[in-house]
Amino acid sequence: MDDETYSLGEHIELSGFKIIDHASMIIVRKLVGNYTRKFIDNVSGFSKLKITLKEVHNTDKSVKYELHGNAIINTQVESTEATDRNLFYALDTVLKKLEAILIK
Repeated sequence: MDDETYSLGEHIELSGFKIIDHASMIIVRKLVGNYTRKFIDNVSGFSKLKITLKEVHNTDKSVKYELHGNAIINTQVESTEATDRNLFYALDTVLKKLEAILIK
């Protein structure tokens, strides 16, 4: 695990979030934590949620975030992604897509 990867408990791993300010990270952790709790409670074999953040477009006026989400269930990996100028919208989109796949 490198210095840009954060583990939040045994079920959550965040990569690339070093660029995010402290106040935003509080919201990120809360959002990811809420979805992870839902996955733990409703998905048999759920073991880990990995979210990776990349800046794909960074100018003086705007930043575009690309997020990749991976949920590990037993040995299977389900993946989703989203790109948006709003970090929280992109993160919520990735997590909602995973939720739609995992909780039927």
